[in-house]
Amino acid sequence: NNMNMMTSITVTGGISIGIGMHRSMTAHANAIQLVTNASKFLAMLIHARSFTSLSMRANQPSILLLAGLASTSAWAPIALGNSNSHRVSGSGVGAPSSPPLLHSSSCRSIHGSATALGSATMPPLTSQYSDDIPLAKDAMKFIDNSPDPFHAVKSSSDALEAAGFVEWDELSDLVPGGKYYFVRNKSTLVAFTVGSQYEPGAGFKIIGSHTDSPNLKVKPYSKRTTAKDGGASGAIQLAVECYGGGLWHTWFDRDLGVSGRVFVRDGETGKIRQELVKIDQAILRIPNLAIHLQTATEREAFKINKEDHLAPIIATAVKDSLGSKGDNKDDDEWRKHQEPLLVQLLASELDVDAKSIVDFELNLFDVQPATLGGVRSEFVHSARLDNLASCFLSLRGLIDHVENGGVENDADISMIAMFDHEEVGSSSATGAGSPIVGEAVKRISHALGAGDANSPLVYDRAIQSSFCLSVDQAHAVHPNYASKHEKGHGPKMNGGMVIKRNANQRYATNGVTGLIERELGKKASWYNCRMNSRVT
Repeated sequence: NNMNMMTSITVTGGISIGIGMHRSMTAHANAIQLVTNASKFLAMLIHARSFTSLSMRANQPSILLLAGLASTSAWAPIALGNSNSHRVSGSGVGAPSSPPLLHSSSCRSIHGSATALGSATMPPLTSQYSDDIPLAKDAMKFIDNSPDPFHAVKSSSDALEAAGFVEWDELSDLVPGGKYYFVRNKSTLVAFTVGSQYEPGAGFKIIGSHTDSPNLKVKPYSKRTTAKDGGASGAIQLAVECYGGGLWHTWFDRDLGVSGRVFVRDGETGKIRQELVKIDQAILRIPNLAIHLQTATEREAFKINKEDHLAPIIATAVKDSLGSKGDNKDDDEWRKHQEPLLVQLLASELDVDAKSIVDFELNLFDVQPATLGGVRSEFVHSARLDNLASCFLSLRGLIDHVENGGVENDADISMIAMFDHEEVGSSSATGAGSPIVGEAVKRISHALGAGDANSPLVYDRAIQSSFCLSVDQAHAVHPNYASKHEKGHGPKMNGGMVIKRNANQRYATNGVTGLIERELGKKASWYNCRMNSRVT
């Protein structure tokens, strides 16, 4: 699939899940107004009990509305204070005896100190968005805690359980009024509520989003520097690869941490468990080439070789052995190809023996946290807004639906689905193109009495009565590149939700589904939608 296209995948029984696959930036700026409006809109969608007034149940076998949040690219500096030194030496039973390797965030200074800036800056100007700042800060916290799909699902699961949701094993019975969720691969999540007034054959109201973002992933064999002295540069680097369609030049000269999941073997039982890890220290960096070493042509082009130019530095090769004696040979084939410093860092973070680590899935992320921006604090500056903003809003909408008493008055199934691997085509076992949602609809209907072999028509009626909203990001008009947008359909910051449409059916939105979103917007007391036609 072309990464700039929109693919609509029919799942099961007529429900279509559409996920936009576009080249997204590593950082976006989103308006607080968008966060507020989107939250109201998604909550309104969940509260909506039927769409019969538009003759959709009888005549629309496959209904999907694609919407996005207007966004553009921007980064703003933020002050970070110093923290305690971080030990990265090996630990745990059997860890090699060696001098500790210390990493201190005090060795770096990002835009000064928080204390100094705080005492010298003026408060922001009065803004119409002041009342929405608490919601924006909740979104920022969610994004900061979710540097990868595994942490995004963990953050979402924790929030759901705090709201009374229980994890469903996909076999147990369900009851009207119940609140459930389940997870696949720890990177995809489906959560739903069963309306207290549910009857077999009622429809599903689904909001889809995705947990992944373009990033640099650590390769299966992480060792890149083979020479003990670091070669000509004297530096130790990690082997990484590009995931998704990113603007890779924006990764240069950033303070990068590592996050993901690590597989650890228990020394007593031999069983393997999964552990999440998030190291938000500046342990890695991809430095730019000094201007003095570039020709004028090279500076103008700034061309990147993904294999050679994106390898981050983790340390210098001085005393690379870290005090280990002899060659310290390891017979484990997998471990032979891993960067010892990385394995040692993970072992220290998880407080396990380095030799108990048997595999990992890791990615790099910018440790700079999300921040409010603009003279009126009307923007959210953050990485991974595509698509954690939508994950947060759909999650917030479902929880608000519960806390505001919506389940008691609901007759349908209200569901959110957070998929992995949208940035690379959605065709994986945990992507939107997988049977996860189709199977979930079937299992839920069966558990509620609508999927019995003796009543296939009841199940079919549930499918025909369902509605899916795919929520992704949209690119707002960049003031310096306004010509990149179709003149009559340019989304503006603080302009409301964006309805994505395409005459060649790159999006699944049609006249009926677009109208539904506008009507829901009016009911949510806001409306300033703009059509968006993708310009290629």
